[in-house]
Amino acid sequence: MALTPLRVGVFGGAFDPPHNAHLALVQSALAQLDLAELRIFPTGQAWHKARPLSAAADRLAMARLAFEGIEGAVVDTREIERPGPTYTLDTLRELQRAHPGVQLVLIVGADQARSLPRWHGYEAILATAIISVADRALPTGSSGPFDPGTLAPLPSGARFEQLQIQPMDISATDIRARAARGEDLDGLVPAAVARYIDRHHLYRPA
Repeated sequence: MALTPLRVGVFGGAFDPPHNAHLALVQSALAQLDLAELRIFPTGQAWHKARPLSAAADRLAMARLAFEGIEGAVVDTREIERPGPTYTLDTLRELQRAHPGVQLVLIVGADQARSLPRWHGYEAILATAIISVADRALPTGSSGPFDPGTLAPLPSGARFEQLQIQPMDISATDIRARAARGEDLDGLVPAAVARYIDRHHLYRPA
């Protein structure tokens, strides 16, 4: 009888800054997806971001502060350390080489899932990892959860799972704007991240 492979979660983002909705997603993934661990990847050079990101060292430090208390969560530095643009497929392949036999579970939001056909190496990503789509709980009568059938083309063998999370009206864009105005970030980011932002004067006008 074949053994069920260990499942390792993959969750990437700019984390500029990491906020409480990120924490809630990570906690939900660890609770629902039967993961041996969840690896968190601060982005290096984001090919899809129009705005320049904050310094990698700051985003990495904030990610470590945000996620260090969550058992099973591991902040992985390889995307920050890798030269050139950051592509998810490269990260998946590196993990696959380092941990043969492990089942990779790529965690994305519903909006990201809908844009998957525009990702670099789209078909190879779907051949390499299960896609776990974080769908927020929706009110009765809403349009419903993400439907993989809406993706075109959908490669044969593509695998999707649903990750249920509670809606949280938090965005990094809003947090950066609040920080630029010197406003309190209580309830939006972990306390340690708020202290880091204040101490290092992040997002303040030059």
